[in-house]
Amino acid sequence: MGSFSVWHWLIVLLIVVLVFGTKKLKNIGSDLGAAVKGFKDGVRDGSSAEAAAPSQQVTAERSVDKQATIDVDVKTKS
Repeated sequence: MGSFSVWHWLIVLLIVVLVFGTKKLKNIGSDLGAAVKGFKDGVRDGSSAEAAAPSQQVTAERSVDKQATIDVDVKTKS
């Protein structure tokens, strides 16, 4: 199979531009950039105190789940 050449990627780019158009590709790029920026802001806003509280809750729930019995009814297709 081998790697793709530069010409291959240029042809693929040309086909994508012809199918979607430059305006739609620009909108997709700006939407993706805004999503990445929002994700980075969300990660940055999290503090260590807020991050410690949910992890303590998860470990408490896991210790309770180890003692509990799960009863599951299995139904077969007819």
